[in-house]
Amino acid sequence: MLRAAYMAQELLTTFADDLQGVLLKPSEISGRYTICIEEQKVFDRKEMGGFLEIKEVKQLVRDVVAPGKSLGHADRKMQD
Repeated sequence: MLRAAYMAQELLTTFADDLQGVLLKPSEISGRYTICIEEQKVFDRKEMGGFLEIKEVKQLVRDVVAPGKSLGHADRKMQD
């Protein structure tokens, strides 16, 4: 839950004008960690095989909510 709270805070700070809020919803399945915007799944820990760094999460969220927004130092290209 600490990682989710940290990421929520980072997303709300970075996208203050683009997000209306962040919902943290505990899962009944242990280890589940999914980020969705509206109904669109942006990230799933099990599908990706682990957690991303916060800059990578910000890039994924940015690409959906504010594609033209610069993320400064966190805007480097994600490695495949």
